[in-house]
Amino acid sequence: MGQEPPAFLSAAGHPVRWGLLSALATGDRQVHELTELLGQPQNLVSYHLGKLRKADLVSARRSSADRRDTYYALNLARCAALLADTGGALHPGLRLSPPAHPAGVSARVLFLCTGNSARSQMAEALLRSRTGKSVEARSAGSHPKPLHPDAVAAMAARGIDLAGARPKHLSEFAGRRFDRVITLCDKVREVCPEFPGHPRPTHWSTPEPAERADFDRLADALDERITFLLHTLTRQNLTRQNLTKEPS
Repeated sequence: MGQEPPAFLSAAGHPVRWGLLSALATGDRQVHELTELLGQPQNLVSYHLGKLRKADLVSARRSSADRRDTYYALNLARCAALLADTGGALHPGLRLSPPAHPAGVSARVLFLCTGNSARSQMAEALLRSRTGKSVEARSAGSHPKPLHPDAVAAMAARGIDLAGARPKHLSEFAGRRFDRVITLCDKVREVCPEFPGHPRPTHWSTPEPAERADFDRLADALDERITFLLHTLTRQNLTRQNLTKEPS
């Protein structure tokens, strides 16, 4: 006896840190947004963010829109691994198994970045490749420019043909209803319009790739995010189905 509690419990057990993890589970956020959501002073929020960063549960990245701002993101994959270890530390029967691949997801998802030349196009292609026709994946930009050849190459390395994609302005989707609007660029987050039925976009603060290797790392990061997005969409589908069921 007398063992130290598992790392996840030590890192996440404080109410403020749990609140921060819960807030970041819905998207990347700045400190002032987290203070508003939690109703806590900035110095306290910053202190606990530092604890979460030290545990590698949260990462920070300077905003590309305003370098004075920082976006914080939740490391979902590490949270999943530590949660599995936490259950197993208490009893082998409590070790969590990786969630099954979501099936039967039906949704409309729009990815946005500035140029619609790499990040949003890659996210659209990755989501479509994972779901076939069950998810209507689209992408656009605030200032569209030609598709980046390294984005095409990175997707081709994953067996996905991006060569025929065309850049689109976000106004092309004005008035369209989506289940999820996801901004991948800090600049486009600042100008993202409202879409029917979706009061606030989800933000994934993603750096703009520069070199060829950056595009491969971007593809890996987007693929991981999309894995967790699919589980969220599956849960939303189940909730919607339960709400529309006829009472027995």
